[in-house]
Amino acid sequence: MKRTTITLPDDLALELDREARRRNVSASEVVREALRSRLGAVGERTKRHIPFAALGNSGYATTGRDSEQTLEELGFPYRRR
Repeated sequence: MKRTTITLPDDLALELDREARRRNVSASEVVREALRSRLGAVGERTKRHIPFAALGNSGYATTGRDSEQTLEELGFPYRRR
């Protein structure tokens, strides 16, 4: 586990301490859970879902292969370097 130091405004630090006491856990545990929730991670090794990862997916298997021809047809001259 990696140790990280953060600076909190006094009011947020007070809320963090109250929440840790209310739940009978450490402040570090409250912060870890909040970060996991905010970052979309469930466990320590869970990969986060990236909603835009397939944004450029055309649905055609030949898109990459035909990209030069497509660019030329659209009026964008393409030259290999």
